Amino acid sequence: MSTPDDSPAGSDWPAEAALSRATGFARASKDIDWVEKSIPCQVACPAGTDIPGYLEAIAREDFARAYEINLSDNIFPAVLGRVCTRPCEPACRHGWEGLGEPVAICFAKRSADDFMIRKDPVVLKALFPASGKAVAIIGGGASGLALARELARWGHGVTVYDRHDRPGGLMEQGIPEFRLPRDVLRREVEQIRLAGVEFILGVDVGCDVTIQQLRASHDAVVVAAGTAQPFLPELPGMDLVGVQHGLGFLRAVNAGELPEVHGRVVVIGGGFTAVDCARISQRLGASDVRMVYRRSAAEMYITQSELQAFEEEGVRYEFLATPVSFGGENGQVSDVRFIRTSRVFGSDGRAACEPIPGSEFSVPADLVLLGTGQVRDASWLGDEQGEDLFHAGDFANGSESLIDAIGHGKQVARKVDHYLMGCDRFEEGVWIEDVDAPTTGRTREMNQRSRTPMPGLASGKRGLRDEVEIGLGKPGATTEAERCYLCNYKFEIDNDLCIYCDRCLKVMPVDHCIVKASALIFDDQDRITGHMPSSSSRDYNMLYLDSNACTRCGACVEVCPVECITLQKVTRVVRPVERA
Repeated sequence: MSTPDDSPAGSDWPAEAALSRATGFARASKDIDWVEKSIPCQVACPAGTDIPGYLEAIAREDFARAYEINLSDNIFPAVLGRVCTRPCEPACRHGWEGLGEPVAICFAKRSADDFMIRKDPVVLKALFPASGKAVAIIGGGASGLALARELARWGHGVTVYDRHDRPGGLMEQGIPEFRLPRDVLRREVEQIRLAGVEFILGVDVGCDVTIQQLRASHDAVVVAAGTAQPFLPELPGMDLVGVQHGLGFLRAVNAGELPEVHGRVVVIGGGFTAVDCARISQRLGASDVRMVYRRSAAEMYITQSELQAFEEEGVRYEFLATPVSFGGENGQVSDVRFIRTSRVFGSDGRAACEPIPGSEFSVPADLVLLGTGQVRDASWLGDEQGEDLFHAGDFANGSESLIDAIGHGKQVARKVDHYLMGCDRFEEGVWIEDVDAPTTGRTREMNQRSRTPMPGLASGKRGLRDEVEIGLGKPGATTEAERCYLCNYKFEIDNDLCIYCDRCLKVMPVDHCIVKASALIFDDQDRITGHMPSSSSRDYNMLYLDSNACTRCGACVEVCPVECITLQKVTRVVRPVERA
């Protein structure tokens, strides 16, 4: 089962092989399919982060390498290690039914920054020489900064225009310091500047400079201005004093102001704006804080650790209720009228919330903070359009998570680069390499470890700017990273060498990770879609190792008497095209 590294597999390459070639760069459908099925956490990450790659580095205490992997893929390792919504974790194979809890991928990511011995900012090397092209990016939030870093690294001159005096968008203006210390954010923004990005701050595009002027002086313009306009529901009593959107409240606090908060605070919504408003209100002296969300807890962006923080900090919460009106006395809000809701599934399978007649109830309130979302303000843009004008992040897609914005920024960067250079300068595929070791180093005992909890600051010591989550600690980080199945490693049985002694079947840690098969099932693109189980010794034609069930423990390798099980590392890559 081998072909030359510098050429594609020939006609004699076995169809039952998991990948299209032995080693090197491959991009056949079956190669991409193997990665997408075997490494679901990376597929779930909008930025395509090489999660098993950096978890393996952490397990080996190579924190600098782990940080570099993250920096390359998602731009903000230390920031995301604190505030990512973690779409990778529900996809983690370790959390599948019967296998325990997902790996604490986000907590481990933070440790790459916490324990890296840093003397200087980390700046990745450029991938292309200077192109002579100039790009203007409107908006210095997550998407705009991801775009800027990528395009600068690809040789373009990049200038970010932002109306505020610091770049960072809602990372700077919206997220409380007790979740994201500003020195952490500003250090990673500085790394973007050092990559060659120029910042022009305090400039309001549409007022101080027009979009037409930017288009005239740049080869491409990207609008990444976010969703800065609060969405306000049309409900009776919205004009009462004490009813306000939470985004303005957060911006005031993060700008150094201390809004007057007293009495009873009701926060409406279930996203991070609502959660942060509730926790800040408690810190600013509210006597009672309650968050009410129209959907269920499972449908919130936030994690269970946030709900635990609510309980520790004395914040109450209620689900499946939506406001219908605000009551008041002498122009000041005094209560919120709610109605309970139920989840109803439509014909498309999507859940909606419908009010339950007769279930109204009131909650007293001296301050109401609305976490009801934001929308984009495109009035300043007019009808401007053209092939040199791009939209990115929340401005393009509506309000999403931080990692979604970064991922979309990377996608748009590819489109901008293609437009500027007249071709796609990148190719996507997998890199296959032999491993000079019999196993990955994982053991079956690692499968049984419980997820490592994040230590936190004692509730009585949590001030407005004191970071609550204090990090796993080095032993905790490495122990947690070792739980990763290392799904980027591929064990494969060479059935030409196998003597069918069945020893590997007797040491399997997971049912059906190795199966007796009569044949494999393929689709029209030569991708392996399954197998036909053997029914007796007469049709027992092969042993099939299912990478989607394998925990990479190597127990099968240890007992194989003929060394017919190989081990390789498979990494999904996006790399510059090598041109003649």
